[in-house]
Amino acid sequence: RSGKLTPSHVAKNIIAVLEDCDKSTPPLRAIVQWDPEQIMLMAEASTARYRNKCTLSYLDGIPVCLKEEFKVVPYHHRAGTAYLGTEPETEDATVAKKLREAGAIIIGVSNMHELGIGTTGCNPNRYHKIPRNPYKPNHFTGGSSSGSAAAVAAGLCPVAIGTDGGGSVRIPSSFCGVVGLKGTFGRISSHGSLPLSYSTVSVGPMCTSVVDAAIAYSILAEPDPLYPYGLKQPKATLSGMCAPDLKGLKLGVDWTFFKECDEEVLSICEKAVEHLQSLGASVVEVSLPEMEEVRVAHVICILSEMRDFLQPDFNKHFQEMNLDTRANLALASQFTALDYITANRQRTRSMRFLQDIFTTVHCILTPAVPSTAPRIYESDLLTGSSDSAFTVRSMRFMQLANFTGIPGIVVPIGYSVAGLPISFQVMAKWWDEAVLLRIGLKLEQFRCQTKKPSIYYDVLA
Repeated sequence: RSGKLTPSHVAKNIIAVLEDCDKSTPPLRAIVQWDPEQIMLMAEASTARYRNKCTLSYLDGIPVCLKEEFKVVPYHHRAGTAYLGTEPETEDATVAKKLREAGAIIIGVSNMHELGIGTTGCNPNRYHKIPRNPYKPNHFTGGSSSGSAAAVAAGLCPVAIGTDGGGSVRIPSSFCGVVGLKGTFGRISSHGSLPLSYSTVSVGPMCTSVVDAAIAYSILAEPDPLYPYGLKQPKATLSGMCAPDLKGLKLGVDWTFFKECDEEVLSICEKAVEHLQSLGASVVEVSLPEMEEVRVAHVICILSEMRDFLQPDFNKHFQEMNLDTRANLALASQFTALDYITANRQRTRSMRFLQDIFTTVHCILTPAVPSTAPRIYESDLLTGSSDSAFTVRSMRFMQLANFTGIPGIVVPIGYSVAGLPISFQVMAKWWDEAVLLRIGLKLEQFRCQTKKPSIYYDVLA
C-alpha cells in the first residue's frame, strides 16, 4: 500500500528464485510447474490495482501456490503422477478461481506424494523428484502436500493450498515448521481436485503464520454449488480470534493418547499446554475412546475409496506408478465391502463420542506428529520409500479429524536438538475453525524463537 514495493517487483524476484532453486544441489523441488509469463501477468494487474487504490482483497498481489492435485490453468493436472494430465488444464478448481478473484498471484503448482498415497512426500518419478525439507535438505518434507509446505517454509510464498485426507496438510506443515489448517469436512470446496477419497479429504491453507491462515481461510471458506458436501455449512467467522487471553476456554487432553510420541516432542508439547493454561484456559482430562478402531477404520475408508476411484489407473497405468503406490493400492484391494461398511459404522460411533466430548470442552489438544521429519536415503531417490511403520505412526494424531470431519490446526512451537521443527495440534468441533485460530495465535507466542531454514529465499529483497 505504501508503494515501497510492488507485486511486479516481488514476482520478478520469485521467478529468479524459482530458476535458482531448481538448479541448486539438491534441487528444492517445491514448485514443479510454473510459467514466468503467467506470474508477471497477474503481478502487473495487481500492481495497477494498488496504483489505482482498488485492490480486490487482503490477498491481492500475494504469491500463492496450489498442490498439483488441483486443476490450475494452464498447468498439467498430474496429481503427482507421470501419466495423468497429458494436456494443459483449461478450467480452474474452485479454490484456484477464488484465489484469482481475490487478486492473488499463483506462482505455480506444488509437488506432492504420488496420488496423495503417502506421508513422506517421496516421489521419485521424472516430473516430480523428491522435495527437500528447507530446515534440513537431507530430510523429507512430509506428505502428501509436500511441495506446498516446502514452498512456504523456504519463503517462496506465504500461502499454499493443500488437501488433507490422513494428515496431508498437517504432517508436512509440522515437518517444515509452518502453520497448517485442515478445515471442517466440506468447509472449503474441493471441486476441481482429484476426488481420491470423498469422505476423508478436506482442503486447507498452509501458511507462514496463523493470521495468514485466517486470511486465506476467510476468503476460501464458503459453500460452492459445484461441491455438495459443503452446501449446508454455517457462515465462516473469525469471531473472538483476537481475544487478549483464553479465559473461558476448556481444552481437552487425553494424556495417555497425548504421550504416544517421542520424548523430545512430548517435552515441548507439555510446556505448550502449560502456556495455554497460563493464559486463562482450563485443561480438562478427557478420554478419546476406541482410538485403535479409529486408526484401522480410517485406513479402510481412505484406501477403499482411493482404490475405487483409481481402479482404471491401477489396471491401465500400474507400470507407471511408483512402487509404494502400487503396494498401497494392492493392499487396498484386500478390503471387502463388509470391512468398508463396518468402518463406516465405527465413524458414526466416533462422531457420537466427539459430540459428547464437545459438550464439555471447546478443543482437543495433541502433539501434531509423534516425531520430527525422517531422513532421506540414497535408495529413496531412485526407487521411492515404503515404510509402513512410519506412515502409520506419522498419522497417529491426524486420523481422528479426517475420519470424523472435525477441523484441526498445527502450529510450530519449537525445534528438536537436531534443529528440525516440532508442532502442536488443536482440534475443535465441526465448523468451529475460529476457536482454532484463536488458540493458534497464542501458541505462536509460546515459540520463543523462529529459526530461519537452511534453504530460505527473501522474495521482498
